Amino acid sequence: MDVRTSFAAQGYTQARPATQPSPNAAGSAGAAQGFAALAENFAETLRAGEETAKAAMMGGADPHALVEALAASELAVETAVTLRNKVVEAYQEILRMPV
Repeated sequence: MDVRTSFAAQGYTQARPATQPSPNAAGSAGAAQGFAALAENFAETLRAGEETAKAAMMGGADPHALVEALAASELAVETAVTLRNKVVEAYQEILRMPV
């Protein structure tokens, strides 16, 4: 048997598990948990921004904290809108596909 053939077979057996999906990352349960965590993080960011804005109106928060909270809320909303737009675009592309 040739040495190169042995190396090729060895490389193939090492690379084969990389093509199989990981049970932890695959499946709708993993995706659902990821989206649930994302939605919870989004809601918490908005909630923290609102609380900081209320505290700033009452004189309990400094302006710097208010600006930081509003910037974080704005970034979270822009990210959610961009994600929604991508999902809508993908759905429209699916509808345009010939059957």
